[in-house]
Amino acid sequence: MSSDSLSDYAAFAAELADAARAAIAVASRDADDKGGGAFDPVTEADRAAERAMRALIGARYPDHGIAGEEYGVVRGDARFVWSLDPIDGTRSFICGLPSWTTLIALVEEGAATVGLIDAPALDERYSGFGRMARLNGEALATSGCATLAEARFSTTDPYLFAGAEAEGFERLRRATRVARYGLDAYAYARVAAGGLDLVVESGLKPHDYNALGPVVRGAGGFFGNWEGGDDLSAGRVVAAASERLFEDAVALLQD
Repeated sequence: MSSDSLSDYAAFAAELADAARAAIAVASRDADDKGGGAFDPVTEADRAAERAMRALIGARYPDHGIAGEEYGVVRGDARFVWSLDPIDGTRSFICGLPSWTTLIALVEEGAATVGLIDAPALDERYSGFGRMARLNGEALATSGCATLAEARFSTTDPYLFAGAEAEGFERLRRATRVARYGLDAYAYARVAAGGLDLVVESGLKPHDYNALGPVVRGAGGFFGNWEGGDDLSAGRVVAAASERLFEDAVALLQD
C-alpha cells in the first residue's frame, strides 16, 4: 500500500477516535461482568464507542471488514479489516484512572498496517504506520535503550502470568532497572514516546495488540512474540525500544 493511502487511512482512524471520544463522554461507566472467571468489566461506554466507529466504517468503507471486542466480526475475509477495542483498560476506566485507551488498527490481509492508540483522558493520540509515529501530530522516537539493566519495564499485571510464563517474567523483572504496572495499552504508547523501554504481556487478543505494533515500529522500536518472531496469535507480546533490548528480553523469557 502506498504511503499516501496509509496516510488517508490514518486520518480516517483519527475520525473514528473522535467518534469514540464523543460517545464515551456521554455514556455510562457502570460496569457489567462479561463472566468467564475473573471479573471482566464492560460498560455502555465500551458498546457506544464501538457502535459509533462501526457506523462510520460502514458509511465510508462498506466493503471493509470490522473486528471489534464488543460486537464481533463482520466481513472478516475482506482485504481490509478494521480492528477495534473501544476501551482498552476498562478496569482503569471504571476506577476513574486516566490510562485507558481506544485502540484502532487497519489490518490488510492479516497484517496491521495502521495503528492508533488514543488516550482521551490525557488528550494524547498516538498513531503509526510505515516508519512514522506521531503523538498529537509531533514525530515520536523510542529511547533507543539497548540494555536490560537500564530498561524501564512494564506489564499490565504480574499476577496474570503463571507457570513457565511467570518464571520468564520474573527473570526479566529482576534484570531491569524499574517496573511499572497497570497501564494496559498505554504502556506501548509510552515505549513509542521514549518514556518506557520494554513491555511484555501474555493472553492478548487481536483487538488488544493490532494497533500497538504500527505505533511502536513506526517510532523505531521492535514488536514481536516471546520467541522473537512476528506471529502474535498466541497472545504473547514483547515491545522494546531497540533490537538488542528486544533480543535480550526474548532470551530471558525463553531461558
